[in-house]
Amino acid sequence: MTQTAVATESLADFTARARTWLAQNMPPIDPDDPPFSVRAEAASWERAKELQKRLHAGGFAGICFPREYGGLGLDYAYQKAFNAECRCYEMPLILNTPSFTICAATILDMGSEEQKRERISAAIRGDEILVQLLSEPNGGSDLAGVITRADRVGDKWIINGAKTWSTSAFAGDYGLMLARTDWTVPKHEGLTMFLVPLDAPGITMRRIKEVNGNEEFCEEFFDGLELGDGAVVGAVNDGWTVASRQLHHERRAVGGGSEFASGTGAENANEMPPDHIGIAEATGQGDDPRVQDLAGRALVRRAVKQQLIDHVSASIGNGSLPPNAGTLIRLFHAETTELEVDTALAIAGTAGVVDEGGDLERLLDIGVRYLSRQTGSLGGGSSEMARNVISERVLGFPREYAADRGVPFNQVKRGKS
Repeated sequence: MTQTAVATESLADFTARARTWLAQNMPPIDPDDPPFSVRAEAASWERAKELQKRLHAGGFAGICFPREYGGLGLDYAYQKAFNAECRCYEMPLILNTPSFTICAATILDMGSEEQKRERISAAIRGDEILVQLLSEPNGGSDLAGVITRADRVGDKWIINGAKTWSTSAFAGDYGLMLARTDWTVPKHEGLTMFLVPLDAPGITMRRIKEVNGNEEFCEEFFDGLELGDGAVVGAVNDGWTVASRQLHHERRAVGGGSEFASGTGAENANEMPPDHIGIAEATGQGDDPRVQDLAGRALVRRAVKQQLIDHVSASIGNGSLPPNAGTLIRLFHAETTELEVDTALAIAGTAGVVDEGGDLERLLDIGVRYLSRQTGSLGGGSSEMARNVISERVLGFPREYAADRGVPFNQVKRGKS
């Protein structure tokens, strides 16, 4: 059976076929000590595309994407069954976010038929990688305040401006980019989303070096980039509708609740849950009641997180919770990650920041990991913004006051003006 097969298997038959196929075609790994892809290295992306091509050839790529766009068109139960079976095999996990769970999912919801057929299917085949081009150097968390501009000149859109903190953009083939197309209306009303080929003339890309030495993120500069109408996602000046849907998918993806993710293993060392018990034993604190309490709290939080993902995902699916409830998963994920890392460093103590030699040397990784502990609190907007979304769009509280609401964007004071 291939990716283009028409017949729909029962869940039991699908699971049995997946089990057999994985054993014959995918590299086995130890799920408790997996190999990690380094997002900053081009080789990791080439390897991921190679593995994705294997999945496609075997009929296990894009399980929840519609058949007409290259997927299998199956229910989330099939994806979850496959995730359980592939836990002990190497998977192209770095393709999940942002390529599948955010970008392809957004194109599926908001893109044109041509965009869906070409870009989603190419990603599912392992031929292309999709990324996000949203944040700007002076924008902070105010995504609607973007000043990258798209001007209509003849039958073309001319793009000028800059984006930053673009996850893995150097490896991308296409990027979803939000630009301002009308400066005379309030900020949310004058935006348009574009699907940008990243090898086009007029784009300069640079890598960003983080405090922990990582170079996963990029910044992009647009100088006279030309795009046609076919690059517009959704409608002109309705880009905020597209961006809102994109943020919905991002929050679900960051929290681990997207049906478009394939495989659930840790993508990198920072996503592996810290071994709090092992750290306690290595530092001679295994019998310390205080340390046991710290470790226990972290373990319980991890278990509750998985239950919350299942509950919220099911509730959004049956309509008992609105789509914005996915933000609950994203916020709880960020807080759980911070708690786990904080707990690991609290137990490790000085061994997490000072090389004490011997077996304790490995605990230095905890100190390095602590430097990026807040990454999950920024993805999909800050945790503060997530709380606003929950309060206003899930609980129905009054909206937060905004001085620029309803004001034409060209009249809004920015910077030092």
